[in-house]
Amino acid sequence: MKESLGYKVFKVFNYSIITGFVFLCLYPFLQIIAESFSSESMIRGGHVNLIPRQFNTWTYQVMMSDPLFWINYRNTLVYTVVGVVISMILTTMAAYALSKKDLMGRGFFLFLFAFTMFFSGGLIPTFMLVRNFLGWANTIWAIVIPGAIGVFNILIMKTFFEALPKELEEAAIIDGCSQMGVFIKIILPLSKAVIATQVLFYAVGAWNAWFPALLYMQDRQLQPVAMYLRGLVMGANSLTTGAMAESGAGQQGVSQNVGAVAIILTSLPIISIYPFLQKYFVTGVTLGAVK
Repeated sequence: MKESLGYKVFKVFNYSIITGFVFLCLYPFLQIIAESFSSESMIRGGHVNLIPRQFNTWTYQVMMSDPLFWINYRNTLVYTVVGVVISMILTTMAAYALSKKDLMGRGFFLFLFAFTMFFSGGLIPTFMLVRNFLGWANTIWAIVIPGAIGVFNILIMKTFFEALPKELEEAAIIDGCSQMGVFIKIILPLSKAVIATQVLFYAVGAWNAWFPALLYMQDRQLQPVAMYLRGLVMGANSLTTGAMAESGAGQQGVSQNVGAVAIILTSLPIISIYPFLQKYFVTGVTLGAVK
């Protein structure tokens, strides 16, 4: 079918706008990549703009040779995997239960979940509960349990489950399947899109989380890589001091270069898994948000 002149103009205009938005989204990340491969003097002088200046990989070599970096990296991987598994088990089961309109006290439980979106116990009471009462200081549970459930994620999955045909569950129950069997064998296989979306949400949050570790993790051997990055940016790690001594640069220049390298290295796992989940992302959010 022949395209009209007006449609061709619309396509050019549309692609131009989309290309501009893509560039705006990619610009900060490209800038960080350029700074990570540039010298400290070029960064301090403001000469780095998307293109590396005085190309060097010395900071990458120093950081990747630091044993503490890989220990914290491993900790983050463990915390993320364990946290996502726990979060998905709790979120899917809570959302499935709340999607049943005949659930006794359903309105009350929905109110309790929604209430926590606007009000919390507060930082100090939560700190005292986790550290003193539960005794979870310097343990993985202080990282993965307090934020294990996201109410927003539960509401998305609840809406998705409500949209599934009830006839499927009824047919499975008639065939002798239990309620848990229906959930595992019928509901979950039909919910791959929304599950993949929620896994991505939880994984990104867990991978980037540093504040719980700041509160409850005093042992640097147990801290996640986000705390390692924070220490580099604030100049608290020995790596920053060594870089300053090696290059003779000031605190600000080294922290920018080392911080850029740390951001690249810590962002790679999330960036790597996103393309595999992208096809589920839009579908999962749309199906879960609109009934």
